[in-house]
Amino acid sequence: MLSKIKPRHAEAFIAHRLSTVPSVSTANKDIRTLRSVFNLAIEPRGYLIEGQNPFARIRERKKAQKPIRYVTLEEYAAMMNSVKRLWWKSLISMAYGSGLRRGEILNLTWADIDFESQLIRIVPKEETAETIEWEPKDHENRVVPLSDETTQLLANLQAQCEESHPYIFITPRRLRLILRRRELGEWRPTSEVINNISRDFGVIRQHASVAKCSLHDLRRSAITNWAQKLPIQVVQQLAGHSDISTTRKYYLAVRLEDMISASKVLNGILAKTKAN
Repeated sequence: MLSKIKPRHAEAFIAHRLSTVPSVSTANKDIRTLRSVFNLAIEPRGYLIEGQNPFARIRERKKAQKPIRYVTLEEYAAMMNSVKRLWWKSLISMAYGSGLRRGEILNLTWADIDFESQLIRIVPKEETAETIEWEPKDHENRVVPLSDETTQLLANLQAQCEESHPYIFITPRRLRLILRRRELGEWRPTSEVINNISRDFGVIRQHASVAKCSLHDLRRSAITNWAQKLPIQVVQQLAGHSDISTTRKYYLAVRLEDMISASKVLNGILAKTKAN
């Protein structure tokens, strides 16, 4: 019976699924699952011979790209005014002003900050008695500028920090817990250095009456802001992207101001047409 199922049947099944399931992602999951099931029927079961998997050449459907969520300066200000804790003010300011990834922010140490030059160095961390092993994405070391606002917030935060504590955002209590878990063999590099950060950011956003966004949207917005004034290859370097197409495709949002400017250009062109 399995051998009677042909690629045309597989295509018809997926077409039917696309008309009934809520998302393309679900249909793509079906394709991957069924491809794996039929591969098992070939090897090790032996119910089919090599080349008889009807889903072998069924391509996953392309998903429409979601619009980039651009966090406006007004929304950023609303969140900064809403939050009271200096720790959170510093983190939000760094994400929106310097465009760092969440993991990059949370693994920052005071040694990474050059207060005089207002620069952040994104570098790997070795496992020591006081630090956790960590590697930047794509193993990309880079230097990113700090805004005046973020620099001052960090200076205020450092004044409250325990002497000799290495991390900016990992608190002494949390670091002691992590080091204890590491000693017991319960810590993994993929473990969250700070729990519930997305949830807590969501609470801050709601209190500020800001539409749904994430910490990563703050990073995307910083990159979009850079792109208004800086060459794309500079933006790529600041963002830490190994491929410039990633910068173009996923991180450059069309702002409301851009739409207004485009409308003015269009109206100007049409006005000249009417005049002629």
